[in-house]
Amino acid sequence: MSNYPKILITAAAGKTGAPVVEQLLERGFPVRAMVRRIDERAARLQALGAEIVVGDLHDLESVRAAVAGVERVYFCYPPQLPHLLLAASNMAVAAKDAGVRALVNMSQISAREEATSPLARAHWLSESLFDWADIGAVHVKPTFFAEMLVLFGAQSVATEGKLYLPYGQERHAPVAAADIARVISGVLADPEPHVGARLVVTGPRNLTLQEMADVIGREIGEEVTYVDLPVEAWQEILVERVGIPEYLAVHLAEVAKDHQRGVFSAETDVVERVGGRPPIALEDFVREARSLFVTGNVQTAPAA
Repeated sequence: MSNYPKILITAAAGKTGAPVVEQLLERGFPVRAMVRRIDERAARLQALGAEIVVGDLHDLESVRAAVAGVERVYFCYPPQLPHLLLAASNMAVAAKDAGVRALVNMSQISAREEATSPLARAHWLSESLFDWADIGAVHVKPTFFAEMLVLFGAQSVATEGKLYLPYGQERHAPVAAADIARVISGVLADPEPHVGARLVVTGPRNLTLQEMADVIGREIGEEVTYVDLPVEAWQEILVERVGIPEYLAVHLAEVAKDHQRGVFSAETDVVERVGGRPPIALEDFVREARSLFVTGNVQTAPAA
């Protein structure tokens, strides 16, 4: 029987949730993994030792059942789902009533009061909700995931040698989901030093999109050119060709404008300081994902 407090991980089958579950289990923490359905991903987490609960963040009673008996929570809401504020409100109420002492909230670097993206602004409001609930909130605010280059670039790189994105000539430091997960598990393992913090999580260095395209090109042995798309054209492609919901396409278009304004330009030491090791370099990330940039065979739905 572990003497460590039980930790609830929401979106436990996602790109950050699953590695957080694994990392906490390795540290000896009992983990309750909240999923939307039982599938092979949930079965894998259960085989690792996680307690699996099926729940709905939109339903308060479901959230109350998930937080019962836990002291710490990772709240992650999938960007492809609407109603973030409802989910955050349910979690804030249930966690406070259950006596939760620490909650790590997955936000984003563009979350702020003046955000033009409704989703980014909802993240900012969610941060405030968790702060007001007085449940030891810590807000993780990553820049763009390195995985976004795969989701939105691998197919065109493989077929045309081009990276089509509307990010202008500004920079960001892409960060791998595995590195973000290390920060989250590091905070959940020892939350007290971080309570109230807003941790901006980045990769090791700021790069323009052409510099990222050059990295991809070197790793796959082909020239790759960045094509700076108009934001409106990209939003139309996301809806009509990729099949992304309209509200998510609006968010992605607005944060593209944020990127052009430099909102995403940051380099921090959070991954190494909190996660315990230096962040993965883009070269290493692309090398690991090389086959995807060569075949273009990837899913296109972003997920945290």
